[in-house]
Amino acid sequence: MIKMNLLQAINNALVTAMAANPKVLVLGEDVGHFGGVFRATSDLQAKFGRERCFNTPLTEQGIIGFANGLAAQGCIPVAEIQFADYIFPAFDQIINETAKFRYRSGGQFDCGNLTIRAPYGGGIAGGHYHSQSPEAFFTHIPGIKVVIPRNPYQAKGLLLSAIRDPDPVLFLEPKRIYRASVGDVPEEDYELPLGQADVVQVGTDITLVGWGAQVEVLQDAAEQALKLGISCEIIDLQSLLPWDAELVCASVNKTGRLLINHEAPVTSGFGSEIAATVQERCFLHLESPIQRVCGLDTPYPLIQEKQYMPDALKTLAAIKYSVNY
Repeated sequence: MIKMNLLQAINNALVTAMAANPKVLVLGEDVGHFGGVFRATSDLQAKFGRERCFNTPLTEQGIIGFANGLAAQGCIPVAEIQFADYIFPAFDQIINETAKFRYRSGGQFDCGNLTIRAPYGGGIAGGHYHSQSPEAFFTHIPGIKVVIPRNPYQAKGLLLSAIRDPDPVLFLEPKRIYRASVGDVPEEDYELPLGQADVVQVGTDITLVGWGAQVEVLQDAAEQALKLGISCEIIDLQSLLPWDAELVCASVNKTGRLLINHEAPVTSGFGSEIAATVQERCFLHLESPIQRVCGLDTPYPLIQEKQYMPDALKTLAAIKYSVNY
């Protein structure tokens, strides 16, 4: 084991994948000698050469279009979108090409080797063009997977699984904890299963579901709730597409209550899908209405960022409301 922050774990996963398989390539804006805007790809070009880690023009549609072609021809590209906010120019390529290539060809060819990395979320005073959480857009599309780690251990294991998965994967990285989240990470190669949630904390009174940096928010709220005699079970989804509905529903059947926390706006956020599924499967076990503690239905504000965030205090208030309903 070695201490790493989340950025270092991502870099270590890329080094591990590239060393293990010469077909793994890294491409994106400034990913070469510069190492990307957050330095996630630092030293990859020096270690593996310009042919395997190279800069692209500033065109997200072109990055994913080129990566689709590489993947369809047998390479294993890891394409970086510098900020998830800028993924929308590539939306057509991801939705209509990456996700549908296998279906369109009847299984004769696909873009399954493609992994798309993108830092997402707020908390860094980035304003409305560098703070968005667009994960829900992509969970509506069959043919891709959506994965979000919460700490360095998850980041390395999930990214290695994503790179080696037979389906294309959108790998979203919570950038506000890039350097803040530090933990023990195995130096050796390892993978964590996609589509499988992780029970972070066992509890009896209410189930708290989140992903990415918001899991830490849930842990803070649960710690405060425990002082009030409320026992919280915390689940980190890790994968949103597919998501582990069986584990979540089993937990809700046990606790009788559910709170979902995500940073994206509440309307049509992925929490809506979770709530609908749990209501359908667990209706007779629910003791109170399902709670959603989410971002606001506004563009991401710069000055009011703290007020926008679904923090531990908002979460604690919703926990108390649910338990005392």
